[in-house]
Amino acid sequence: MKLTALRLHNVKRFGGRGVAIEGIGEGVNVLTAANEHGKSTSFEALHALFFQPHTSTSKIVQLLRPYSGGNPLVEADIVTDAGAFRLTKQFYGGKRASVLDLASGRLVAQADEAEAFISELTRGGSAGPAGLLWVRQGVTGMERRSNSEEESDKRVRETLLTSVQGEVEALTGGRRMAEILAACEEELFRLVTATLRPKAGGRYAAAIEERERLSAEEARLKAEVEGLRAALDKRRLVRARLAEIEQADEQAARKAAIAGAEAAFESAKTHSDALKIAEAEAALALHRHDAAKTALDDYTAATQRHHALELRLGDAQQRRDVALQRRTALVADSQQARTAIEAAEANEREQRDLLARLDAALRSRDAAEKLAQLRARLDKAELARASVEDGQAALAANAIPAAEIDKLQALEVELVRLRAAQAATLPTVRVDYEPGSPVAISAAGTALDGGKDLSFANALRLDIAGVGTLTLRSNRPAQADAAIEQADARHAKLLASMGVESLAAARQRQAETQAKSAELDLARQRLADLAPEGVARLQAEIAQLVTATGDGLELKGDPSQVRQAHAAAEQAMLTTRNSARELQPLLDQASSAVVETETALAALVSELAGLDATLGPKPDRAARQAGLTQDQADRHAHHSAAVARALELRQSAHDLAAAEAALRRVRSVQDAAMQEAGQLRETLADLNGAISARADGAVEEVWQETVDLLAAASSAVARFETEVAVLDRLRRGLVAARSAARDLYLKPVVTELRPLLGLLFDDISIVFDEDTLLPQTVRRKGQDEDVDRLSGGMREQLSILTRLAFARLLARDGRPAPVILDDALVYSDDDRIERMFDALHQQSRDQQILVFSCRQRAFSKLGGNVLQMRDWVPPA
Repeated sequence: MKLTALRLHNVKRFGGRGVAIEGIGEGVNVLTAANEHGKSTSFEALHALFFQPHTSTSKIVQLLRPYSGGNPLVEADIVTDAGAFRLTKQFYGGKRASVLDLASGRLVAQADEAEAFISELTRGGSAGPAGLLWVRQGVTGMERRSNSEEESDKRVRETLLTSVQGEVEALTGGRRMAEILAACEEELFRLVTATLRPKAGGRYAAAIEERERLSAEEARLKAEVEGLRAALDKRRLVRARLAEIEQADEQAARKAAIAGAEAAFESAKTHSDALKIAEAEAALALHRHDAAKTALDDYTAATQRHHALELRLGDAQQRRDVALQRRTALVADSQQARTAIEAAEANEREQRDLLARLDAALRSRDAAEKLAQLRARLDKAELARASVEDGQAALAANAIPAAEIDKLQALEVELVRLRAAQAATLPTVRVDYEPGSPVAISAAGTALDGGKDLSFANALRLDIAGVGTLTLRSNRPAQADAAIEQADARHAKLLASMGVESLAAARQRQAETQAKSAELDLARQRLADLAPEGVARLQAEIAQLVTATGDGLELKGDPSQVRQAHAAAEQAMLTTRNSARELQPLLDQASSAVVETETALAALVSELAGLDATLGPKPDRAARQAGLTQDQADRHAHHSAAVARALELRQSAHDLAAAEAALRRVRSVQDAAMQEAGQLRETLADLNGAISARADGAVEEVWQETVDLLAAASSAVARFETEVAVLDRLRRGLVAARSAARDLYLKPVVTELRPLLGLLFDDISIVFDEDTLLPQTVRRKGQDEDVDRLSGGMREQLSILTRLAFARLLARDGRPAPVILDDALVYSDDDRIERMFDALHQQSRDQQILVFSCRQRAFSKLGGNVLQMRDWVPPA
């Protein structure tokens, strides 16, 4: 593909006018002009023509519109192996796309077909050759960009190199290597993640989890075996520590310390609350002051804008009146031609109505047959939908969340544990009577049996006949039974919220809900089969068919004769229309001018009306602005006073953190003592129970079985570790082999780049990055330098030379594309830039190159075909 001309109208700075660049030829073409002349605008317009759909309103297309609005038009003439064509796109109003054969004047494609034609020219849009070779202003191609842009350009380069180096397929860098590597990675990543960690849910992770579980179980059982011996010694120490904590003097000292710390904390907290209130008032005052200032600034800006719009209103009205006069004159000229058209159109409408009635009668008969079928389906679908709605209602009324049932079960287990722990800590009393002893002991009027333990919670009074009364007290803390009471309350509340009496009833409700859910799924499936898009869609189709059937139209007549008569009337109408077509372009142009001037005038009037509503009546505007100014001053004064109050409180603030820390410390001492005493009692009970349980639980036999299972699980994990290591080593070997083969990919571009480098540099070689396929290091005089560390001039020269090399590869592959450089050489010195000019001319023997630059004096030495921008008026 080669460009021969570029034209654009109403694009960016060319608002309301058009420019053309004609005579683009073979080899090097140069357009030099001062800044703001439209070079980059031409590049962006050409880029939009090839890569943006004519229906697009993306940001790129939005930037093409001038500030005055309008519809950007871009047109380019090209030459391909198939011939010469003119590509045209217009965006926004009247949006269109077309391809014209310049040799025959025939319209080749429009709209979507034209888009497909243009896309085929660029072979993949911006990801094709043009996206690689067209260099925007300020872009070298080697600077840091987003990951998506880098990956897109890399794919273009890689596809190009692969297409011109077919031998690579037979080596380790080809598709067979990729398939082998993919299979290896698939097997590896079934077991591990990308970082070689066990993959969650995989067999390797499951084996590790089983080993860890058995290891923990073995350690637990081993600890139980070893702990049985230590439990007796620990119980003795626990009893001694408990007696020490419960001394009366220690408890009184802890309570006195808490009372003093609480008083100091309350005083500091009161002052802190007052400071927070003052700071909140200061923040509110600041917010109100900012709001008042914003209101004043907005009112002032609206006043200034209103004055500017009043000055523009008179000019807009004058332009509107001139456009109306011109359109009125043209309307009178075209009215006579329109009279003849109306007569022909009336005859055509009469014939068309007759033909439409005939077609409607035929369609009505077909629609009636389909209507009967759809109504039968609708009846069945209505029944299925009713079943779904009934099932949903029943399911919603009966469902209990599974989490609530699990919570209820855990709560009942907790209650059993708490009651067992309570029974284990209660004191007991036991009497063993001597045989034949006459002494009788009773508790609450009930004789106390000998040889049996009797437990009690708080106090127990024993009546000893003939002796007196014996009172026993447990001295248990008041909160000892609080946990059971709280658990009972939570249990009752949870049952009430679920609406059941017990856990068994909740399980029954859950089973019923699952059954109803299965029935509901079946009902939904029946409804989906009958009405895949919903009952409403089915009803809409029936309504459309009811309208289509009409009243059973009948029409006598020969359809063939009716169609022939309509064709003759239509031909007569077209003939009269063509006669009046000569006046239509001028009338359209005048109408567009009227619309544009009316739109501009209406916009001004509308904006003025909005500003009037904002500003209010003119006599009140000065007073309103003065009021806003006074309100801002008042808000500022209020804010300053609030800040001063907050500062005064902050300077006299108490150390709340220190008081709170002291209170926490003395409370923690008391809590720690109470907690330790409770823990010691629990530990004592646990030790008593553990000693009894371990003595009779055959712990050593269970531990030995667990050791055997752990050995088997460890063996399974070792097998998985070996498999992962083998697969990882194979993968790394394949990747290394593929990396070594990448040199063959880069050989074609290095071959094309070597003579170009010789024009600019002496004794230089380039090393390409195998991942990005771009220059990575430069070797000069035996020393390597990273491309990122080179000067801006040398980097841009390498960028241009690399693109010229890729352009040569495209030409050799039968896909020539023009190289377009928009101010791409801005850092090069005078000597280097002339060598770059030689390189451009050397590559232009069978390659078209377009250069846009603002450096008129420097690029005068480039030579080539000098282009000019001329005014252009698009055809009507």
